[in-house]
Amino acid sequence: MDRENIGSAPPARLRVEVRTVDGNEVLAPVGELDHYTAELLRSPLDRALDEGRSRLVVDCSGLEFCDSTGLNVLLGARLRADAAGGGVHLVGMRPAVARVFHITGAEAVFTVHETLATALPG
Repeated sequence: MDRENIGSAPPARLRVEVRTVDGNEVLAPVGELDHYTAELLRSPLDRALDEGRSRLVVDCSGLEFCDSTGLNVLLGARLRADAAGGGVHLVGMRPAVARVFHITGAEAVFTVHETLATALPG
């Protein structure tokens, strides 16, 4: 048992790359989004919304796993973005992640795109 990581995310289990493209905040979580790593995505989502960027694009192509805590982070961001006149767009979900959205019905409240190019207005 790894006592250094009890109660916290093991190093490198999730990383989130953030960039702004034509006024859209693009976040790319890579790894596992769960109870232990959710804050690593919640923080940049909240920061973007706090800074007035309400159109958020989450590139899920590198996301290997998402549990209910991760789903709730995205739902919370969607509520805030919608209230600010924007939205959360999900891109490139792998089958295991898409299944969570399908089973919970969450896919109905997000705009889902196959590719990043289709998610960015052009």
